[in-house]
Amino acid sequence: MQDAPQPEEAVPQLRYLKWLVTILTATMIIGLVTIVALFVMRFNDMRSAQLPDTITLPDGARASAFTQGDDWFAVVTDDSEILIYSRVTGNLRQRIKIIPQTP
Repeated sequence: MQDAPQPEEAVPQLRYLKWLVTILTATMIIGLVTIVALFVMRFNDMRSAQLPDTITLPDGARASAFTQGDDWFAVVTDDSEILIYSRVTGNLRQRIKIIPQTP
């Protein structure tokens, strides 16, 4: 029994393995913190989007979706129509009728 090696001498790679596990853990923690920080920064940028104060839709039209570009914004109505407005003037620029797909 006295010939039994000490635990650290029995496995010389144990110290190396501990360092590898520590480095891997630190890398994963740093990566997770980075991903969370990127999500937070990205969602904060979404608040800065310039939305129009009011949109005047044609009579009887109800909005079902909204999207925007650099100099325009669009409203999709329940009547299967896309209304494109100028961001500068707020006037209707284009009206696109969506034709249903036939099977």
